[in-house]
Amino acid sequence: MGNDVDRAGTPSPLQLAKRALPDLNGAMLRVAEQILANPDDVARGSITKLAEAAQTSAATVTRLSTHLGFAGYPALRAALAMEVGRGLEAGWASDIGLAIGPADPPEQVLNVLASTQANALRNALASIDLNAATRVADAIAGARRTHIYGEWGDAIPARELYIRLLRIGIPVWFFDGPQSAQIAGGLLGPGDVALVVTRSGTDSTTLDFVRRSSAQGALSVAITGVVSSPVGELADVTFDTGTPVGGTWTEFFAGRASDTLTAGLLFVLVAQRVPDHLTANHPNGPGQPVVHPDT
Repeated sequence: MGNDVDRAGTPSPLQLAKRALPDLNGAMLRVAEQILANPDDVARGSITKLAEAAQTSAATVTRLSTHLGFAGYPALRAALAMEVGRGLEAGWASDIGLAIGPADPPEQVLNVLASTQANALRNALASIDLNAATRVADAIAGARRTHIYGEWGDAIPARELYIRLLRIGIPVWFFDGPQSAQIAGGLLGPGDVALVVTRSGTDSTTLDFVRRSSAQGALSVAITGVVSSPVGELADVTFDTGTPVGGTWTEFFAGRASDTLTAGLLFVLVAQRVPDHLTANHPNGPGQPVVHPDT
């Protein structure tokens, strides 16, 4: 199709900037000229850097971006990255997301990550069903076996809950693979608990684990950000963490706070039901496992 049009048939950002030159003046013209003169640098740089090079403000850069038909500067920068053949911004945007740029300073990265997690925690506070939490805590405290499953990123809060429950003497096992999950689901029975952490609620292995566990008579529990997902609808008890699965790492990381909060709530509620198991006065500290001396 030629160099002026990308594979999807959309004019390239450089071609759009060239076409817009006759209608631009002042600061917006200087920004466009900077883009045309240094597309590689612009594709790798921040909005602040481009604004400084054009001797204008970041707001002017944003106005030019929208004038050229982009949602904002991050979208323009991503298109430029593809244009110069690097693919840096496109890959970054699809993985990390647009809330953080590759050239953002550490303090901005920290602020964005902290802000997204704070929002996730507020959503969790408004979404977690405390009656359901009480029911699940009762079940785990009295269960013969509790099997916890979490895959990949979901394994982080799942394993944390497993470690904490194990430390206070709860008969609990953790699984994170298809074969072990298949076996684990078949080992449960009435009075047992099967708990999964799944942000999306669509993983086929997680769904099979919940289905097998329920068929064996165990109480199935799902911690998820999408209660209407297949796993969310199948589980006996579903915790809505308030943060759905995101399309980028930044969004997924934000929701990790709500997943961990839900798991932490369950641990403390279970601990309240077995206070004699706690090790706060253990000579080696509360991080050590419960040790029952021979009698």
